[in-house]
Amino acid sequence: MMQGIHLQRQVASMRISLFEQGYIDEQYFNELEELEDDANPNFVEEIVKLFYTDSVRYTNSIQHALDDKPLDFGKLDHYMHQFKGSSSSIGAKKVKKECTQFQEYCKAGNSEGCMRTFQQVKQEHATLKKKLEAYFQLKNQST
Repeated sequence: MMQGIHLQRQVASMRISLFEQGYIDEQYFNELEELEDDANPNFVEEIVKLFYTDSVRYTNSIQHALDDKPLDFGKLDHYMHQFKGSSSSIGAKKVKKECTQFQEYCKAGNSEGCMRTFQQVKQEHATLKKKLEAYFQLKNQST
């Protein structure tokens, strides 16, 4: 019994840190969690997994577009717009912020800025993935 309570506290603490550290939008995440019920108890985790499946496709498209010379900023902006929308669907604040920065560099025609910011997008994406995987793993152990 104590083990279960301890795990639940860890889950709660981990969840709060995702919000406090700015990785996840709390309001949006809460709204997603409210959609979970007995019929779909892992709804949020499934949405997050879909996000990661989609984001692999988006990052590959962006990488290919960055490898093409000269850069097609319209195409890059389009791909990043899709990735940003997908990030918004789970409330991924830091990823979304970097996507917005990337789009600003596209509008300015700044290839250097695009390259640099894409590395930041991938970094924030990887960090969030690790944190959310750990969160869901612990959450699943506590139920």
